Amino acid sequence: MKFRCERDTLADAVATAQRTVASRSGALPVLQDLRISANADGLELIGSDLEITNRVQVPADVEEPGVAVVPKLLGEIVRKLEPGPVTVSVTGDEAVITAGRFSTSLRLKPAEDYPRLASSDGQGVRVDSTAFAAALRQVVRAASKDDLRPILTGVLMTAHAGGLRLVATDSYRLAVRDLKGVSMLAEGQRVLVAAKGLAEVQRLAGDGEIEVVLRDRDVVFRTSRAEVTARLIEGDFPNYEQLIPSSYPNRLTVSRDSLMDALERVQIVGQNRDNAAVRISMTADGLELAMSAQDVGTAQESLDAKFEGTELTVAFNPVFLRDGVEAIETDEVALDTIDPLKPATLRAAGGDDFLYLLMPVRTS
Repeated sequence: MKFRCERDTLADAVATAQRTVASRSGALPVLQDLRISANADGLELIGSDLEITNRVQVPADVEEPGVAVVPKLLGEIVRKLEPGPVTVSVTGDEAVITAGRFSTSLRLKPAEDYPRLASSDGQGVRVDSTAFAAALRQVVRAASKDDLRPILTGVLMTAHAGGLRLVATDSYRLAVRDLKGVSMLAEGQRVLVAAKGLAEVQRLAGDGEIEVVLRDRDVVFRTSRAEVTARLIEGDFPNYEQLIPSSYPNRLTVSRDSLMDALERVQIVGQNRDNAAVRISMTADGLELAMSAQDVGTAQESLDAKFEGTELTVAFNPVFLRDGVEAIETDEVALDTIDPLKPATLRAAGGDDFLYLLMPVRTS
């Protein structure tokens, strides 16, 4: 195999593909590398851990077609080359990379050892790329990263009220986003998609549309830049609807940016401390944020806000709270509460398509 490709094009393709190579112990060693195939149409780069697969196709001048499994070190090498064409020549178990007066060689694993991946062929449903990526940005953050709880590492996609609903939870918080008019699933249909794969879709989404191909065991997302295949998770997602209170007696409305900035400032004293909580005191005069950490210090800040209800103080995990505020895209956010021990929700002020529920933290 021998091809020539522009440095920036090759570097971007390698960076995208290698994000989904296997990183966990016990995986096939060959899955820690990239599969590159070259033909008359250009290059296809694949990175996969058998749960999430990234496929990237880029133009290249192919002199000799072929397939090779190349160490992901290739990405670091290409990034540091000077701008211009990069030539990769594979002979036997060695790849030689040259650019200008630079040359290096890399040892390769046998291409036949790379697992056969399912074809990504098939026709799917097209959805607006910008809207879908924005919804993923709001929801994926709430999924669990604990592989010991596989159900919670997924995002529930379900047909809902003539559109699509996305739901994720790690049992401490819950994110629900409705995309009205998006007909990706049949009425009553629901699938659980690995959040890691949807995070890749979010990163790769550009302008235009995303084509979604739903299959028995996985789902393929074709973007303008690449193709992501994410496995479907088997199992029953928690009954999240019963966690959402039907009404709230208290509502705080505050500037999103002011709240974000204040959270970042008061959180400084509690950084890297799992037991540090941010307290929010809500009164008719506004709100006060406060945080303290033993042997470090305290911080507090007052903000103008509108509050309707009974005065109360509630504490939250500051990271989870900041994630929820950040996910909201309007100028103002609304925090609905019942009491210091029951779930609270964040929403866009005046909006109903996104809900972020989080559990309060007990404090002494």
